[in-house]
Amino acid sequence: MAKILLVEDDLDLAGRINEFLTFENHTVEAVSDGDEAADRLKIYQYELVILDWGLPGLTGLEVCQRFRAAGGVTPVLMLTGKNEIDEKTAGLDAGADDYLTKPFHLRELSARIRALLRRPEKFKATVLEVGKLKLDPSLRKVYRDGKELVLLPREYALLEFLMRHPEEIFSPETLLNRVWSSESESSVNTVYTYIKTLRRKISDQDGNSAIKNIHGVGYKLEST
Repeated sequence: MAKILLVEDDLDLAGRINEFLTFENHTVEAVSDGDEAADRLKIYQYELVILDWGLPGLTGLEVCQRFRAAGGVTPVLMLTGKNEIDEKTAGLDAGADDYLTKPFHLRELSARIRALLRRPEKFKATVLEVGKLKLDPSLRKVYRDGKELVLLPREYALLEFLMRHPEEIFSPETLLNRVWSSESESSVNTVYTYIKTLRRKISDQDGNSAIKNIHGVGYKLEST
């Protein structure tokens, strides 16, 4: 059971989500615009925020950015449009922990919520630290051993995703779906290329990288 802030201006969808999550014994507070969401996040404590991208007033992106900039650490699940990859990457860059593409099945929403609520508290912090890597979503900066790394936007989005799921193994297909889902011109070869470049950029002086290739399975980010 968790206290959840649901921010969705589609009242029909919000009602269905509210009813479903209440049935699962969560306490849900629903609002329909970004300004009210931002105000509530200043006053009340929640265990999870479900945040739609397109809202009246402040956008979901702006709400998330302001919340993280103020030191908010509550997990944020962003709801995005079906074919908007820019929304997904921008949302992750702004500090969202995960995203879900509309339309979605309520059971998938439930699974995403359980995954976020299971996450250890140290991985919910605004600044992510895994091993010798440090990532600040509010500044969009990455450091290794205190030295800032220069990453392309997509490299940054990929690293942030891996840093939010340390020690978890992801196949190239899964990474493609989670980071490049809506880009029809992308393929698993795109993932291979970015992983190769990102591994090199975050390597230490001896060429050791925290991103490990699990032969025949996929990739994971080691936390040590």
